[in-house]
Amino acid sequence: MPQKNTTQYAELFCQSNFSFLRAASHPEELISQANFLGYQALAITDECSVAGIVRAYSEIKKKQLNIRLIVGSLFHFNEELEIILLCPNHKAYSELCRIITNARRRAEKGSYHLELWDLKTAKHCLAIWIPKGDKTRDDYWAKWLTKHYANRLWIGYQRHLTSNEQDYLTQCEFLQRRFHIPITACGGVLMHEPERYELLCVLNAIHKVKNIEHVVNYIPQNAERSLRPLVKLKRLYSTDLLAQSVNIAQLCTFDMSELSYQYPAELIPQGSTPTEHLRKLVKAGMAIRFPDGVTLAIKRIIAKELKLITLLKYEFFFLTISDIVQFAKSQNILYQGRGSAANSVVCYCLEITAVDPRQISVLFERFISKERNEPPDIDVDFEHERREEIIQYIYNKYGRERTAIAATVITYRQKSAIRDVGKALGIHESQIDFFIKNINRRDKSLNWQAQISELGLDPSSGKGKHFIQLVNEIKGFPRHLSQHVGGFVISANPLYQLVPVENASMADRSVIQWDKDDLESLGLLKVDVLALGMLTAIRKSFDLINKHQNKVISIADITRLPSDADVYAMIQRADTVGVFQIESRAQMTMLPRLRPKCFYDLVIQIAIVRPGPIQGDMVHPFLRRRDGLEPVEYPSKEVEAVLSRTMGVPIFQEQVIKIAMVAAGFTGGEADQLRRAMASWKKTGELIKFKDKLIDGMLARGYKSKFAEQLYKQICGFGEYGFPESHSASFSVLAYVSSWLKYYYPESFYCGLLNSWPMGFYTPDQLIQDAKRHHVKILPLCINSSSYDHILENSHGKLAIRLGIRLVKGVSRNQIEDVIKNRPLHGFKQLNELKDNGLNRGHLEALASANAFQSISANRYTTKWLLMNAEPDLPLFNQLSLVGDYTPDQPTTLHTVIEDYRTTGLSLNLHPIRILSDANLLGRYTAASELEIIQHKSVVSVVGLVKGRQSPGTAAGVTFITLEDHTGNSNVIVWQATARAQKQAYLKAKILKVSGILERGDGGVTHIIAGKLHDLSHLFAELETRSRDFH
Repeated sequence: MPQKNTTQYAELFCQSNFSFLRAASHPEELISQANFLGYQALAITDECSVAGIVRAYSEIKKKQLNIRLIVGSLFHFNEELEIILLCPNHKAYSELCRIITNARRRAEKGSYHLELWDLKTAKHCLAIWIPKGDKTRDDYWAKWLTKHYANRLWIGYQRHLTSNEQDYLTQCEFLQRRFHIPITACGGVLMHEPERYELLCVLNAIHKVKNIEHVVNYIPQNAERSLRPLVKLKRLYSTDLLAQSVNIAQLCTFDMSELSYQYPAELIPQGSTPTEHLRKLVKAGMAIRFPDGVTLAIKRIIAKELKLITLLKYEFFFLTISDIVQFAKSQNILYQGRGSAANSVVCYCLEITAVDPRQISVLFERFISKERNEPPDIDVDFEHERREEIIQYIYNKYGRERTAIAATVITYRQKSAIRDVGKALGIHESQIDFFIKNINRRDKSLNWQAQISELGLDPSSGKGKHFIQLVNEIKGFPRHLSQHVGGFVISANPLYQLVPVENASMADRSVIQWDKDDLESLGLLKVDVLALGMLTAIRKSFDLINKHQNKVISIADITRLPSDADVYAMIQRADTVGVFQIESRAQMTMLPRLRPKCFYDLVIQIAIVRPGPIQGDMVHPFLRRRDGLEPVEYPSKEVEAVLSRTMGVPIFQEQVIKIAMVAAGFTGGEADQLRRAMASWKKTGELIKFKDKLIDGMLARGYKSKFAEQLYKQICGFGEYGFPESHSASFSVLAYVSSWLKYYYPESFYCGLLNSWPMGFYTPDQLIQDAKRHHVKILPLCINSSSYDHILENSHGKLAIRLGIRLVKGVSRNQIEDVIKNRPLHGFKQLNELKDNGLNRGHLEALASANAFQSISANRYTTKWLLMNAEPDLPLFNQLSLVGDYTPDQPTTLHTVIEDYRTTGLSLNLHPIRILSDANLLGRYTAASELEIIQHKSVVSVVGLVKGRQSPGTAAGVTFITLEDHTGNSNVIVWQATARAQKQAYLKAKILKVSGILERGDGGVTHIIAGKLHDLSHLFAELETRSRDFH
């Protein structure tokens, strides 16, 4: 009978891939493998970081692993000292976080600077010292460490089967005897299994920014720095050294579940409790939100919500968000609360959200439930240009010690993986660029490996095999920490007692070492302060209306008005370029079919063009029922109550959750667990766990098997991307407001939109073309009339948009605003005046190229010629004007358009397609404006500038290409096979001619199904245009 292995071991020195580019395994892989190998404990000891620790902790919880996780960190001091600090208790953990914070805050982002003082002040951490093997240096540090770490110091002895190991062991034993420091076995682990060795070598090469052949001395010489089986460890280390590792592990009782933090108390008035203060604010808000009185049903919902908020101790969270939005309101900063928060009537009363719960079906369990055991999610969007004011308010109110932004882990994706692995393997940079530019990422069915072999890399060669394998392995690996778009963590105590804080790349910003998923895993609350460009555009439009038409309008004013048939008619025509959420090609295709007539139709419209409803096969049944082509049937009254607003078809996430509750008997919390499983079912497959409970529950309540199976299929569809009704309702408010502004105040709408760019799907050029189609007059750039931003001015009794200097490439806002501030009342008369205002030659040339000096000189060529004359720069000549005898030729229309596009990205002169057409260079084609009179299924050719490529995840390899000619836009559909067969034209063309079949679908939606793609970019080779691509 084989003897049972009694060896015990705890790995106390292990780095994950959160020691960026130095280790080759995820924390989850390391903890799972250590558990599989039978280790007693594993210490994740990333260098000056605890960024990966929560992932290992979550893995233990999720898979119920029988292993202890120890929190620690590795530090290097001046290349002389290598030390690992471990946390035996909560005090030691706070101490470690403080040391990491101080070391990180002294250095620029991505590095750290440790001082001896940091190590001296560590009074609770355990220390494992890795001697260097240099007698003089080791003797010095042995004395120092025994002085400061008495009775909590060990020598870490590693065996990696290298040539000088016996000498190193002798040195460690000498230090042990002389200084009475015990020795422990440790592995210096960098990967969970030996198979990651090649990836480890490549990561080290990437870290050193070198070809792998040049970093041989820096990379591990073999695969021994992996988690090794106990049998092997028993052969490598003495029993005493292995036992010592377990003894140390037993001293480390700290668990991540001990972490919790207090919300700041500033928000509670003296003598009041959090619950009382929240109730008081809600009561005040009820009077504002429900001026005609509150119904009993609403009162019941508020009471239920407040009871649960008190039970789960979330009062501070609501009060913090309320305080932030009240500040925004006082500063006239537009904001909107969205996400699951819109399911809360309390949030509505606190003015966090603007969606009246009477307009949508509120489901509070989607927001908070006892079973969820996780913090609520309140996202608040602010104007993107004024969000910094909100951020600074938070910093000023709570102090930088107590608030920081959550991290975002930047990981390797395909492009960065190909580039970095290629460089490390010595593939020439020009070849790597060629691969990246010619791989069609929209082609999901032909993987990148197959495409790259078409591009000349032999996948069967040694280098080719390694390249493909390593790129696939490195994808998803963390590269560095960045700052979250707006997730703030605010604490009552210094944050570094909870999590290390480090410098962000932006000045005056600090970021914690955990991302939003880590915070969620630990149940720590974050406040989302997000930016939304459309809010900026709406506010700027309101300001322009106030200034030029003397009318004060707000979002609330517009939403209080009765549904406007003219605005909805515009939406039904898909005349929605620039309108929030319904401007994408997919949305514009659906609008004439769905024909929204009221606010709730808009809520459905925004939610239905999502992967969830599309993949759950809900769109067509909804449209057929809506048009009376299919009867609306309900299997029970309970289901009818949930689905009656959407014709018996589940379109929103909340409806799926409610059906699980009313038809299958799920509790609110169980239904929310179902929602979470839906969100990640493709990754984790957890949804299958609910299948039997769902179907059995429905069968037991008398529902037919067909209905139960169909519902499960629809739930799987939602797993792709279900859209909550509350989210859609929040977005619908802005979609309607932006549509209303576009219809009634087009000049202010387009001007506000252009001044808020970059945002949305369309370039300034496309927005200006659309404005012209809506009879908005556009005036050219002019140094004497333009501001930095676009402005409205009176032109023949009507408002017109004067283009702003912000369009000109290569000029700075500050310089231009200074010039405009000092502009004479009657404008500049000569160029020297502009030089006197501090405009350098670069700025002058950029403005000249953009023809901004047309009111001073004849044309841009004359201006540029005068600028080439340097004499007036000399003091003796500074009174002279820039006038010369020679006048260059007048530029042709062709050259004018080329210069316009080069300098501003658009032209108010002839459209490039019109120029080519007039020159008879395009052959036969149909203009965009004439497509509506072409019959369904006709063969047509269209031509235009490529203005956008969109490949929605739901469209199964289809790409929507938008082509713009001088009359409007043509919508082209390119099937995957067409794109693959004509890859260069599909990927690279700036001017494209498409021959294909015109198809006219429901509601008159017109597309051209591409057959042949002709790249005509060479006809206008100097034209600089860029498409806005989304995939």
